[in-house]
Amino acid sequence: MKTGAEYRESLKDGRQVYLNGEMVSDPFCHPRLLHAAQWIADIYDRFYQPGPEAVNPLFTVPRSPDDLRRRLPDLEGADLTLNTTSQSLLALMTAAAAMADKHPRYVEAIHRYFEHIASNDLRVVECITDAKGDRSLAPSKQADPDSYLHVVQRRDDGVVIRGAKLHITGAPLAHEMVVMPTKQMKEGEEEYAIACAVPVNAPGVRIVATTYSPHEDDEADFPISTRFNMPDGFVIFDDVFVPNEKLFLDGEVQFSGNFAHALGLWERLGGTAVMADEADILVGFAALVAEANGLERISHVREKISEMIIYATLIRAGLEAALVHVGTTVDGMVYPSELYTNAAKFYGASEYNHMLRHLHDIAGGAVATAPSNRDFRLPELSGLLRKYMATKPDVDGAYRNQLMRAIRDFTADALGGWRFVTNLQSGGGLYAQRLVARKHYDLVAAKRAARQIAGLDD
Repeated sequence: MKTGAEYRESLKDGRQVYLNGEMVSDPFCHPRLLHAAQWIADIYDRFYQPGPEAVNPLFTVPRSPDDLRRRLPDLEGADLTLNTTSQSLLALMTAAAAMADKHPRYVEAIHRYFEHIASNDLRVVECITDAKGDRSLAPSKQADPDSYLHVVQRRDDGVVIRGAKLHITGAPLAHEMVVMPTKQMKEGEEEYAIACAVPVNAPGVRIVATTYSPHEDDEADFPISTRFNMPDGFVIFDDVFVPNEKLFLDGEVQFSGNFAHALGLWERLGGTAVMADEADILVGFAALVAEANGLERISHVREKISEMIIYATLIRAGLEAALVHVGTTVDGMVYPSELYTNAAKFYGASEYNHMLRHLHDIAGGAVATAPSNRDFRLPELSGLLRKYMATKPDVDGAYRNQLMRAIRDFTADALGGWRFVTNLQSGGGLYAQRLVARKHYDLVAAKRAARQIAGLDD
């Protein structure tokens, strides 16, 4: 296993990462990438165990519901790249199970890749969303064939791919990328039915990074996003060679949708777990700011917090149900319930903005206008700001101000906007979750029950 220091050295591999118009040679030396890189390094140190046989507990295959449940505390304590690594590996294993009979060579390649990542303690990101071009047209009908990542050359020793993958969280700071088709491909779209692994520093790979990491250097004003942020990558594959041993699908369109579906399942499970914890934080913020504002006994405030509590509890209940009603692949790997995972993820994402509305209504306009901590340090302002930000004798003005700054950082600034969009879009978006939930719900039984109670059953 790697230490944090070894991880830092591993990034000096010639990768081409760009941020705000400049190339970044060392993320640890860039002020807006430093905290994310250090977060990953710290997690490396947290999980580190000496010895050649040591393996990160998230790089194992769950074989029982208990195995699946035991992963959650580790996932909750991990950085985002460790989460995406676990999700990518399990998605590959899930897709492999569906191909076991017809394409054993891909199954073998996936198993070898799993072992390669685990034994070298590498970080992997998921590359699935294409540029897509005109959304009304299929991949093969696009004016620019590169709108969807595709194979441009097949050789005896591998393939050459071209295209781009968007919204790739952690790409600038990972070691490898797992590339998958963004959806089910059809006959005639064989060149787009490609799944493979590509090192971040492979020739032809360029990553254009974006980040919600704060511009300011005062951690007190951004107490959450300064410590916990992760850049996203716009990943360009400009005629990148992929050797045969890293090919997991190459032209077999009938299996192309399995990869996106498998990744969606594991990503939605992780997203639901995150939203369950996030919902508890929102409830905590609402209770604290209600007390600080002197509103904790007001009936409409209590009702809003009660609704937020129900929201948090139902997400947690959906997560629990997903871990109880598991499925099992042909090779014995356990995976979460498709129905409960998608239903919980859909509910959490679709109601998220409603919960933020409650929180902001309780907190008030100071969420957007509370002064900077720098202002509180000025002798001529400090006393006055504390005086007017206070609400009652036991609520210090600096305390209430910091609470407002934290709520702003978490819900109403760059991190808050990123959370809102990713809660909706991660794992394929609300429409995909509706489709999967409907597919796995027992609609026949529901109609039978309705016929029986209506006296219409023969």
